[in-house]
Amino acid sequence: MCIKPKKDLKPLLALAKRTRKYGWLKNFDSISLQQAIINLDKAFDNFLNPKLKTKHPKFKSRRGRQTSYHCIGVKVLSDAVKIPKLGPIKAKLHREIKGKVKSITISCNASGKFFASILSDDNQGTPETCRSIDTAIGIDLGILHFATDSNGCKTDNPRFLLRAERNLKRKMKALSRKKVGGKNRNKSRLIVAKCYEKLTNTREDFQHKLSRKLIDENQAVIVETLETANMLRNYRLSKHIADAVWSGFIEKLAYKANQSGKHLVKVDRFFASTKTCHSCGKKSFISLNDRVWTCNCGITHDRDTNAAINILKQGLIMLKAEGHSVSACGCLHKTSES
Repeated sequence: MCIKPKKDLKPLLALAKRTRKYGWLKNFDSISLQQAIINLDKAFDNFLNPKLKTKHPKFKSRRGRQTSYHCIGVKVLSDAVKIPKLGPIKAKLHREIKGKVKSITISCNASGKFFASILSDDNQGTPETCRSIDTAIGIDLGILHFATDSNGCKTDNPRFLLRAERNLKRKMKALSRKKVGGKNRNKSRLIVAKCYEKLTNTREDFQHKLSRKLIDENQAVIVETLETANMLRNYRLSKHIADAVWSGFIEKLAYKANQSGKHLVKVDRFFASTKTCHSCGKKSFISLNDRVWTCNCGITHDRDTNAAINILKQGLIMLKAEGHSVSACGCLHKTSES
C-alpha cells in the first residue's frame, strides 16, 4: 500500500494531538506541522520522479539546518518578530519591512544562529523588462579569474577556501580527536561550523557585490551555461571549481535582473566560445594551458576575453531573435592584434 504524506498524514495531526503520546504537538503552530508534512510529500515526489534522480528522503539531523514556516498570526515589531504559540522574539531587523507581512520562516543553521526570512506584499509588481538594449556585457567564468567580461576587465578569484584551508584543517583535526557524544565534541563541532559559516558569508558577500555591479551597469548580462556536476569529475580542479560556486553567482544575477527589469541571457554550454576567433569565426585547437593564442587570421587572443566577446555576440543574436531592439554593438572590442 502506497501512503501519500500530504493526503494520509495531515488528517492524523488533529487526532494525534488528543492522544497522550503525541499531546506535545499542541505546543506548536499547526501550520508549521502541516508544512513539514508538505515538505515530506514533496521530497518523496522528487524521489519517485525518474527525471530528477534524487536520493531517498532521510531524517534530518538535529545539528543541521532546521526551518519552521508560519503564515497565520505573524507580526513584525520594531525589534522583534511574533509567531504563534510564542511571545515576541527579539531580532535585529537589517531593513524596514514594507507592506503586509505574509509569512515568516525561522531557520537555524549548523552554528546555532537563528534567522527569520520575512515575506511581505508591498503591492508593487515586477518592473517590465526593457525592450531596447543599449548596454550589454558578456561574462566568461573561470578559475584563474573568477569573471572576465567582454571589455577585457578581469575579476580575480578570491579563492576563499584556499585562504581558510589551514584554519579549517586545524579545527577539524581537533574535532576528530573528541569523543563522540561528549560535550567537548559538540563545542568543537560549533567551532568548525562557525568557520564554514564565515567562509560562506565572505563568498556570498563577494558574489552579491559583483552581481549587483554588473546588473546596475548593464541592461543585459550574458553568461555561459556551465555543467558544474560534470566539471567536478576533474579531480585536479574539483576543489577550486566547487569553491567558485558559479551556479550561485548566476542565480544572484538572475533574480537581480528580474527585480530590475533587465535581461540575463544564458548561452548554451556546447557553444565553442573559447576556441572560436571572435574576428574571423574560425575554430582552433587549443589546450587548457594556452592562455594566449594566435588565430590563422593573425589576431592574438587572450583566452578568457575572446570567450567573453563570443558569449556576448551569441547572446545578442539570441536577444534579437526574441524581438528585442539591440544597439549594443559598441561594446564589442577586439583583442590586440599581433
